[in-house]
Amino acid sequence: MWTIADIGVIALTAIPLLLVLRRAAIRPLLGLLLLGAAGFLHQATPLPSQARSTAPAQQSPAAQADRITRPTSEPYKGDLSIFENAGRDERLQINLVMDVLGIKEGSGVADIGAGSGWFTVRAARRVGPGGKVYAVEINPGYLKHIEQRARLEHLPGIRTILGKEDDPLLPAQSVDAVLILKTYHEIAQPVRLLVRLRDAMRPGALLGIIDRNGNGSDHGIDSKTVIGEAGRAGFRLANQYDFVKPDGMDYFLVFESHAEVH
Repeated sequence: MWTIADIGVIALTAIPLLLVLRRAAIRPLLGLLLLGAAGFLHQATPLPSQARSTAPAQQSPAAQADRITRPTSEPYKGDLSIFENAGRDERLQINLVMDVLGIKEGSGVADIGAGSGWFTVRAARRVGPGGKVYAVEINPGYLKHIEQRARLEHLPGIRTILGKEDDPLLPAQSVDAVLILKTYHEIAQPVRLLVRLRDAMRPGALLGIIDRNGNGSDHGIDSKTVIGEAGRAGFRLANQYDFVKPDGMDYFLVFESHAEVH
């Protein structure tokens, strides 16, 4: 026979037990609901990287206009001694080249595609301690060679710059003359490079390009192509010479910046 006291004890013991069992039964259900919600949110919300990858890359009309698709030559990566052959100064008439470009004591000069530094050191001797010559290359090994050469030949005015295929990375308003010697045919995006080169040129600065005729892929480029691409970059032809032919070159083109085009 159960007494009222017995029933009370049983009730007090059973109620907490029922609550524990109820919670235990609900937990798996809650876990399933949370997993399902997380999966839904994962599918519905793309990751930032996924969102970026679905958007097509867009180029401005100006950037598309600056791009060229013609063949270019593979940049030279070989032995630098080929640039140092005897008699090259006389065959190329490099002093006359510097005269035409107005390179003098105190000038700022850029040597684009500097290679061994053959022109860099000659320009540095002419501009003297008051000038600067920027040797621009995309080959880090060649720049180390030029730095060592500048130390050995005591030419502190030489600065080396690791450029890009479409940007010489020169300081703004830093040069009075630029020479691209036997290199234009190797530049992957010459119009873009020339556009950025203009920002580095001071008022009245001149750009010289020496090369031989070719189709772009044979380590030469037709002079008409160069003139056209320079025009697209905001340069106009100021003069042209052929006295560089004894060194195997076909033309020496001289450009000035067309201030109205930029």
